[in-house]
Amino acid sequence: MSQTQSTPVSPMSPNEAQRPGAQATTAVRTFFISGFGTALEFYDFIVYGLAAALVFPVLFFPATDRLTGTLVAFAAFGAGFIMRPLGGIVVGHFGDRIGRKTMLVMTLLLMGASTFLIGCLPTYENVGVLAPVLLVALRLVQGFAAGGEWGGASLFGIENSPENRRGLWGSFTSTGIGIGSLFGTSVFTVMTLLPESALTAWAWRVPFWLGGLLVLVGIIARRRMPHEHVNKKQAPRVPLLAAIKRHPRQMLLAIGVAFGYNTIAYIGSLFTVTYTEERGYTDTQSLLFQVAGSIAFMIAAPFMGLLSDRIGRKKVIAGGAAIYGIFFFLFFSLVDSHIIFLATVAFILVNLFMAMPQGCIPAFLGEQFSRESRYSSISATYQTGAALGGGTAASIATALFIAFNRDSLGIVLYSGAACLVLALCVLGLRETYKVPTAELGEEKKTPVSG
Repeated sequence: MSQTQSTPVSPMSPNEAQRPGAQATTAVRTFFISGFGTALEFYDFIVYGLAAALVFPVLFFPATDRLTGTLVAFAAFGAGFIMRPLGGIVVGHFGDRIGRKTMLVMTLLLMGASTFLIGCLPTYENVGVLAPVLLVALRLVQGFAAGGEWGGASLFGIENSPENRRGLWGSFTSTGIGIGSLFGTSVFTVMTLLPESALTAWAWRVPFWLGGLLVLVGIIARRRMPHEHVNKKQAPRVPLLAAIKRHPRQMLLAIGVAFGYNTIAYIGSLFTVTYTEERGYTDTQSLLFQVAGSIAFMIAAPFMGLLSDRIGRKKVIAGGAAIYGIFFFLFFSLVDSHIIFLATVAFILVNLFMAMPQGCIPAFLGEQFSRESRYSSISATYQTGAALGGGTAASIATALFIAFNRDSLGIVLYSGAACLVLALCVLGLRETYKVPTAELGEEKKTPVSG
């Protein structure tokens, strides 16, 4: 049987991993299933966030001043995060019970449909308060889909990788986040080159329509995924409850990891666009900064995953959190210089340091839990942390910006606190990069003395 016809979705055996041709083919296929699918899904996610920063305050929340409208638009963006834990729990449950493939196709369909429909929405001027209501409703659907997506895509890479490459292959989803962010930001940048009247009239819709159509590519890739053989007799009836009973400490610390990371990630990728606009940069300049940052993130994430395969996950994640927290004190000064080169460097470095944790987190969190409840565990914990951190990050950052009279100090302190939470929770978990795949989720064995 050829490599492209392999059936089980399980860790690759040592003999298979040693076949160069088979490994290369599997790596490419795994990237398109996990990384490329996540790229398309995160594209849909990022275009909503950018629209919330750039046009939704005018189109859907026009009864307030621009900055307050941005705060409300970010709150609507955060509403989607409310559904992410539910999506993670529901999709993770069936992912453990019936397999990854069906769930990953479903989440992509939901995300694509809701994104396309956002591009079709009437604005506040057309239907009044119904417009923001419909916007939030579709945002909730996006959140549900995103909640089930990330865990399954990450696990597909981890569970199919060679033993010594779980960090790298798990980082395919992180690379996909960078690709989706780059593509979404680039499309919005092109739209901002049009006259502002065209942007608010119709051009803002184009990225949403394009995202809905591009999801079809991801669905084709995922429909070609091999089917897993799930032993329903051995699978827990409720995988999440089994995970809570077996791994309570890991579950709590994993939520802390996700909270800390998502807080700094959404401040670094969304609020920074608002900040540059408030400091006098144009929409196009703000988005070009983000494009440069997305390129840095996309390139750095797999290198960080590979580095974690060499020196350990905890060193890279905790080190990245510390470096990010320190550098963020300098970020706003570089942007405030109004020197394009320095501002661009600031965005590149923020995304580079952001990639240090993200490149390793998929493998690190997935490795904490046992196979039979892994989808439920990683999805529920990560998405709960994402809801608590990422769902509120941009809104809290904007509120702090207003409260501190448009000074960045409050945002810097808030980001620093999130970095501390991230680092401490990571250090509290088990280092897993040398643990054999078959032993993941097992308690660390203590040698018995004679």
